[in-house]
Amino acid sequence: MPALVSKSLRDYRRALLGWTIGISAFFGLYLAYYPTIVSNPELYGQVALTKFPGAMRDLMGGLEDGFTSGPGYLQTLVYQLFGPMLFIMCAAVIGNRAIAQPEETGTLELTLTLPITRRRLVLERFAALALALFGVAAVTFLVVFGLASAVDMDVPAGRILAGHTGVFLLALFFGTLCLTVGALTGRRGIALAAVGVVAVAGYVVETMGRDVDGVSWLRWISPFHYYLDGRPIQQGFPAWEYLVLVGAIVALVLTAIPAFDRRDVGV
Repeated sequence: MPALVSKSLRDYRRALLGWTIGISAFFGLYLAYYPTIVSNPELYGQVALTKFPGAMRDLMGGLEDGFTSGPGYLQTLVYQLFGPMLFIMCAAVIGNRAIAQPEETGTLELTLTLPITRRRLVLERFAALALALFGVAAVTFLVVFGLASAVDMDVPAGRILAGHTGVFLLALFFGTLCLTVGALTGRRGIALAAVGVVAVAGYVVETMGRDVDGVSWLRWISPFHYYLDGRPIQQGFPAWEYLVLVGAIVALVLTAIPAFDRRDVGV
């Protein structure tokens, strides 16, 4: 493993441990509550959920499958909003530590005095970001799969893997976006703001755009569209949609490399 990747992962280890424990605890809390939901269909069933305001139903993914089915519960409370947002926050924190944060604190200049090109630095920091998120995704996948089996959610492992793969790719997209904006500006506040704006706007456009014609066309530029529209928990791997996310990630990296290579960072 390249030295800069190894060093970056060592630097991230405490943050990654905290995020892994926190996300696992979140998933564990919600999945442990599933038997209670199933035993109260009159309160949580599809008929009861029709009483939710339309806008809230849209933001929660439509609630077509309700809470009382295993796939519906997993999709709504784990893979629709809360799980992805936790992963995106984790990715933004790690992505910000790739370039923008060390540049603002002055440690990036020291790194660039080493016999390493700027292009290699971007690529190896991206590799560290991808490996870090993959580690968090792998552990939390085992947590979700184990708990889903324990509470008899009757969701195949392949469907859970498909959902978790989508969450990983979505998080990696936003982490790479943070890295790229950091490479362009050298400012962590701007990088985090970019992630926040794209994440919130992208989610709202994808969920509300299904019923609002005026913004429906914007769904095609929302990263959430290529994660949510394929319905991985219900239908398995949406190969085309995930390939679009991969392509977007590659495009961001290819933008970050020349931008950082040309920019003056004071060395």
